[in-house]
Amino acid sequence: MVDLSYCVVNTNRRDLLLACLAAIERTHPPGVEHEVLVLDNASDDGSVEAVRASGHEVRVIALNRRAGKAANDSTLMREARGRFCLLLNEDSELCEGATGALLGALAAEPCAAVAAAQLLTTEGEPKACAWRLPGVGTAALTALFLHRRLVVESTGARTRSVGWAQSSAMLVRSEAAEAVGWLDPGFFVYSDETDFAKRLRDAGWEVLFVPGARAVHHDQLSTDLRSERRRIVEFHRGRDRYLRKHVSPAERLTVRVLGAWFYLALALAANVLPDRDARRYLLHMRQELRPWSGEGIREAAERHNQQLDSGG
Repeated sequence: MVDLSYCVVNTNRRDLLLACLAAIERTHPPGVEHEVLVLDNASDDGSVEAVRASGHEVRVIALNRRAGKAANDSTLMREARGRFCLLLNEDSELCEGATGALLGALAAEPCAAVAAAQLLTTEGEPKACAWRLPGVGTAALTALFLHRRLVVESTGARTRSVGWAQSSAMLVRSEAAEAVGWLDPGFFVYSDETDFAKRLRDAGWEVLFVPGARAVHHDQLSTDLRSERRRIVEFHRGRDRYLRKHVSPAERLTVRVLGAWFYLALALAANVLPDRDARRYLLHMRQELRPWSGEGIREAAERHNQQLDSGG
């Protein structure tokens, strides 16, 4: 067993992956025994070959069929030998001191299972990355447009316990992840870390936000309308799965209605505010009310797998 396993999932982002690995090497704290694992999610951009030729000491798990992020993160944690696993997206770059701060946070709080970094935009600006757990209360605050003040928890300069945090740069205590059964592969992407945090908290563990640990999470917003629609569909599908697992049917309906109102209000405001797209908010509203409808990222991956199976 080693102290730390860096666990990186990559899908067709070769250059960002190489930058992520370079940041790991550049910022790793001395004296911490570690390993680096990369799970390549059936990329077709030469990612695996580029990593193997890069000179980085990396164990590569190359899938021949695409899987969801929850399943991929779980595969990495099961394969890892570290007492702690630092989950990273391929588009995340650790800043100096981030790994040490995350390890220090979990060492100081034995009852904590997760320590998440403050994520930064490509320009270096802090972004919201920790929140209260979803439910009627958070939906009501959001519908009243109080979410930035009362739902977002990635604020302040002090390490604090939060409901859940984004997993783009998140340190996990391996024994805690194993105890709750890892991440739920029923979530393809989105809300997987929310459900993970909820189950950890229900088992008596804490989830920490560590503002002293910083990582750039590069903005990868696509201008492709079809890709945007798939992300929106998958976002609401994941949130609905979370609500079905953890709240009553009546609470789930209430959250949907409040969420639909929120997006409708944004769509109306977009008609008079600059640089806003009302159609995007209306699509969110539709998916909030009918989260099972539409084609998401999962279907795109399934089509990709079918092409691989057929040799296309």
